[in-house]
Amino acid sequence: MDFYNGKELIQKCSEKNLPISDVMVLREIALGSISKEEVDAKIRTALSIMKHSATKPLSNPVKSIGGLIGGEAQKVAEHGKTANCVCGSMLTKAISYSMGVLEINASMGLIVAAPTAGSAGVVPGVLLALAEEHNIDDTLLCKGLLNASAIGYLLMRNASVAGAEAGCQAEVGAASAMAASAIVEIMGGTPQMCLDAASFALSNLLGLVCDPIAGLVETPCQSRNAIGVANAITSAELVLSGIRHHIPFDEMADAMLRVGRSLPFELRETAMGGCAGTPTGCSLGCSSCK
Repeated sequence: MDFYNGKELIQKCSEKNLPISDVMVLREIALGSISKEEVDAKIRTALSIMKHSATKPLSNPVKSIGGLIGGEAQKVAEHGKTANCVCGSMLTKAISYSMGVLEINASMGLIVAAPTAGSAGVVPGVLLALAEEHNIDDTLLCKGLLNASAIGYLLMRNASVAGAEAGCQAEVGAASAMAASAIVEIMGGTPQMCLDAASFALSNLLGLVCDPIAGLVETPCQSRNAIGVANAITSAELVLSGIRHHIPFDEMADAMLRVGRSLPFELRETAMGGCAGTPTGCSLGCSSCK
């Protein structure tokens, strides 16, 4: 039941007339020697952790270990209730939830690294906001997570999800692709539409550098998770509107990896370039770039 690329995943879905989430379940059962009930239990545990890490900072802000972030998620959530909110309800919720997860991570709390700690806010931010706006139950949310996990698996296998290898496009970009694909399945899209949404998400953030100030997964990581949710929602909306992405998912994943490897080392999680390499960035704790 394994699949090695997007093309094979689509073929599996077509052969069995199943969505990506169900094919992913069959893969886990076959390769992991576990039951469907065990797969479901693991996914529900992940969803529970995501809910807690996304929502706790909205009522109980916590300062990060490095002191660069803390309280931003609550500010966004509160601003979203005012007449001056420009993003609308769903996007504002998604942004606040995604930023909340980064606050929990940076204060050594429990998160789900989906696919990494630095990009852990995108998938829960998007899915929890979508659930609230469209009255989606946990069963369907879990299918979304299984769909996202299939995309993440393919990117880990064929490209990268590591900022140190391929920049933030490989972290927030991958998370955004996972979330975009999950939205499309939840909202009734086909497996091909899911991969198109993932392709849009990857292409939109192509070349995004990884430049954590002071080497900490705090800023600009937190705000890039916010951009990641906006990108995922936009990419899903394009596809659900009937727009196809011109580049197949597998080619887009390969392009992302090649772009990432072409980035100079200063822009791949070394905290020596980009935001981290600015005078102010250096003054906040990046001794190596002074």
